[in-house]
Amino acid sequence: MENEFEVGEALAKKLDNDDPLADFPSKFYIPENTIYMNGNSLGLLPKKGEKTLLRVLEEWKTVGVKGWVNIEQPWFFFAEKLGEKAASLVGAKPSEVIATGTTTINIHSLISTFYEPVGKKTKILADVLNFPTDIYALQSQVKLKGLDPKENLILVESENGRFLEEETIIDAMTEEIAIILLPSALFRSGQLLDMKYLTEEAHKRGILIGWDCSHSVGVVPHYFDEWGVDFAIWCSYKYLNAGPGASAFLYVNEKHFNKEAALSGWFGYVKEKQFEMNLHFEQAKNAGGWQISSPSILGSAALEGALDLILEAGIDEIREKSLKMTSYMIFLVDELLSKEPYIFSVGTPREEERRGGHVALEHKEAYKIHEELLKKNVVHDFRPPNIVRITPSALYNTYAEIWEVISIIKNLFD
Repeated sequence: MENEFEVGEALAKKLDNDDPLADFPSKFYIPENTIYMNGNSLGLLPKKGEKTLLRVLEEWKTVGVKGWVNIEQPWFFFAEKLGEKAASLVGAKPSEVIATGTTTINIHSLISTFYEPVGKKTKILADVLNFPTDIYALQSQVKLKGLDPKENLILVESENGRFLEEETIIDAMTEEIAIILLPSALFRSGQLLDMKYLTEEAHKRGILIGWDCSHSVGVVPHYFDEWGVDFAIWCSYKYLNAGPGASAFLYVNEKHFNKEAALSGWFGYVKEKQFEMNLHFEQAKNAGGWQISSPSILGSAALEGALDLILEAGIDEIREKSLKMTSYMIFLVDELLSKEPYIFSVGTPREEERRGGHVALEHKEAYKIHEELLKKNVVHDFRPPNIVRITPSALYNTYAEIWEVISIIKNLFD
């Protein structure tokens, strides 16, 4: 993507005027007098999400338990219907995606299934820059196999504390590795890993590989089936805008549908026989077989409308605008904040193919800057030790807001 940016506010206004997604901010509830750039932590409420949430509340209010089967969109099939909607965002078949559980629960469900230490192959490969919950889950899974995490959980190191090098990860794919779990995008720096390349290299060595895509689904197109990904998990409250604590997703490649889920529950049963109440578990031969408990209907309700809005915008169009917005922000930081007395640096990859949806601004006084921005009603977040993390959403932010945020930071110093 070639961008010719200028420093002045006039360019920001022109970019907004030319924006094919310019109508989408009106489809969200945006807090009054606020520049909200924290969608990589919690996306804003889409009006379509409110509509589907209110519909489900009305169903509960008016028909009660009949909502499970005797309404136009029965709750009994809700998780599968949401999986079908999300499948196109990740390049999967509808049967391979299910809305269920939470991110960490889904990690436990899939790792407990696919992690089978045998002989020399006893180790899990992960990385030091992953979100801590993933590491906690992996540590406990190693322990559940009767092994020591200190010896059997291998964490790929980072040379600079910002990025991971694909070649370093591949070098760690030894004959002792049984399974790999990596983040698609790093939560601090926003680096996007080459999922296709790493998946191919893992499979060349006979290693299963899964991905935590919480920081990429909804802002970056994925092609799980084409890449041969074995399994994946992701949340829905960041770029998918489904609301706090909303149901997460899991993906299982259909080549693994005959694999027995290590953690089973009623909703993982063959759908057509679920109400037979048999004591012998018969697992569904699709991603739904990895459901452990009943779906959270209220926790999924806004997700339906949120997915519809993303599909309306188009994931490729979202990606194109997101990259343009983050490139514009990086340009402004370089031009206005990189020299004395500001001394900001960009801790996010400059190569567009290596960048997720947010920009990590690095500064030795990052926490103080973070506090001052909050006072100015710029909603973002801080990641220790030195990162102000800013996320311009392609769906509800504008280029003018990016220009204003950088101007506010500059004025704090001026």
